[in-house]
Amino acid sequence: MPDSSSSSSARTDRLPQVAALPMRKVDGRLEVCLVTTRETGRWTVPKGWPMKGISDRLAAEIEAKQEAGVIGKAAKKPLGTFDYWKRRLDRFDLVRVTVYRLAVRKELATWKEMGQRQVRWMSLDDAATMVDEPGLEAILRGLDAAKGERAS
Repeated sequence: MPDSSSSSSARTDRLPQVAALPMRKVDGRLEVCLVTTRETGRWTVPKGWPMKGISDRLAAEIEAKQEAGVIGKAAKKPLGTFDYWKRRLDRFDLVRVTVYRLAVRKELATWKEMGQRQVRWMSLDDAATMVDEPGLEAILRGLDAAKGERAS
């Protein structure tokens, strides 16, 4: 992984992405939905690039539908942000992801990227253990398992 603190030739501009953290309650327990990335198979949240003319939270809803097959309403206020290095053919780009809580109301039988990713519902603790990005892990660990909101 590139070191952003190295020489001035290192790319330190953060490219923006938006993400949904799909949530549901099952038998009174909060579960979150993670997906695998297409390139490396790492577990993460449904995410993508901002969409022209569409609010970031709506773009997060669209990403969740396309990548995880879930439909819901994204919160107006983000849960937080995390950074990661996106692998390109010839370089890595530093990306800052803004994460929105998504209250899932429906799961689709088929969706755009269903053959390209794994999708799994799990507890906050399991999700925090599965993800590689420390910032995303911190967001997951900072949520109240009962309410799906940031713990005070």
